[in-house]
Amino acid sequence: MTEEQDIATNKSDIAANDKTLTVVQTFSFAGFWMRFWAYLLDIVVVASISRLIIKPVFRIVDIPLTDSGLFTPYSIVTTLLFYLYFILMTKFLSATIGKMVFGLKVISLKEKKLSWSTIIFREGIGRYISVFTKILYVVVAFTPNKQGIHDIFADTSVVHERAVKQFQSKPA
Repeated sequence: MTEEQDIATNKSDIAANDKTLTVVQTFSFAGFWMRFWAYLLDIVVVASISRLIIKPVFRIVDIPLTDSGLFTPYSIVTTLLFYLYFILMTKFLSATIGKMVFGLKVISLKEKKLSWSTIIFREGIGRYISVFTKILYVVVAFTPNKQGIHDIFADTSVVHERAVKQFQSKPA
């Protein structure tokens, strides 16, 4: 796809003092490879937090890191860390550390601001589906708005933050 095809425009009208202003936001959707590298960096961040904080705490409290059962205390805590990292970072900063490094952010295609329900659905349920069926991440390469399955379900997309900021800084 060409760069022109990757850019979408979102228009909205605002009435102020009997005049109507048209506000235009231009988004450049992030493709598969940008999102892939950002996700790998996020996995490194989550794994680092797990090894630097969770493992030592488990050893200090003398909780075994491995058990013969399917759900060990360590696996439960690291899974919670994984989901909480994505949910909280996306809610409060619209991006994880990986997305920030690569200049990406998550936007809602229907709401002005990402709501808790959208974030929990996208990062919780959607990521759960995508983690267990990794091939679904490839969908990003083939959808018009570069959306993964979790983005399609939550009406979100990942965009290049630089393109949004450049547009907003231009004089009217």
